[in-house]
Amino acid sequence: MPKKILFIEDETALQKTLGEVLIQEGYEVISALDGETGMELAETKNPDLILLDLILPKLNGFEVLEKLKENPATKNIPVIILTNLEKMEDIGKAMELGAKSYLVKSNYSLEEVLKKIKEIIEN
Repeated sequence: MPKKILFIEDETALQKTLGEVLIQEGYEVISALDGETGMELAETKNPDLILLDLILPKLNGFEVLEKLKENPATKNIPVIILTNLEKMEDIGKAMELGAKSYLVKSNYSLEEVLKKIKEIIEN
């Protein structure tokens, strides 16, 4: 059975590009364009991994991460932050809230992001 990745990202171009790469790699991809939908899908679809942007409509990534970690149904799903926010305090806050990894979009190629996903999802 393919592993499910929930991708919570409001940039449709990135959703599409990375989504296609993940599908080619044999993953099932569930997409959410805002934090609220992302939360609902995390609860109902039980993904194996969540890719989360921090700047999102409705609920921001920090709020989503906090809610995910508070909910017994979703607290063990690994979360990779994929964002443009590079400030140390944002990174610190995300890691404190329980993110497994923090990737700044501009610093990582799709291949590197994929590698990180594989590392986390396969373990």
